[in-house]
Amino acid sequence: MKTAAALLAAASVLTLAGAASAQTAVPEPVGKGTLIVTARMTGVLPQADDAIVTAAGADSGLKVDVGDDWMPTLGFTYFVADHWAVEAILGATQHEVRAKGGATDVAVHETWVLPPVVTLQYRPTPNSTISPYVGAGVSYMAFFEGKDKNGFEVDLDNGFGVALQAGADWNLSGPWTLNLDAKKVWFDTDATINGGALKSSVSLDPWVVSVGVGRKF
Repeated sequence: MKTAAALLAAASVLTLAGAASAQTAVPEPVGKGTLIVTARMTGVLPQADDAIVTAAGADSGLKVDVGDDWMPTLGFTYFVADHWAVEAILGATQHEVRAKGGATDVAVHETWVLPPVVTLQYRPTPNSTISPYVGAGVSYMAFFEGKDKNGFEVDLDNGFGVALQAGADWNLSGPWTLNLDAKKVWFDTDATINGGALKSSVSLDPWVVSVGVGRKF
């Protein structure tokens, strides 16, 4: 259902972009001092597959699985020079944590994650019709409104990660852009289960992928 909703949202974004493109004839140029605000549909896709061990370090036979989620987000891109920009994204996603192994597949926790990512981007051709960019930066993963499930108690540590980014803006007419973006975030968290009876060092390492419509200011 989440995938279908994401595809529907992406189709809506494309429709809005087409309507925006029809308003004026020539794309507005960007350069030092330009701000682009982008409304996106973003998927946060964790890659966790880490062992759950006992307090003594023995393998429990279980592994951590963290579900994907898609949510609306906002991106703010500010050009500090003609070919360099700083981007920050704002949004939150909700993820289910499961313990899997053998015949076991049980939900243990559900949490919201605030994963702000700040990157420095290089844009070689910012005013071409298709303007690609690459970037690198940092992320901070903050877990909140956690809900334990099926008798488990789970605690997740907040922390910093690093990110690489690639994407492109399609400069539509006037101030409008269509944006495609992908980030790879490397982030580890320590999960403490049932007061330390079980634990896991979880490499979430999510892909953060987005499609959206932006406006230049």
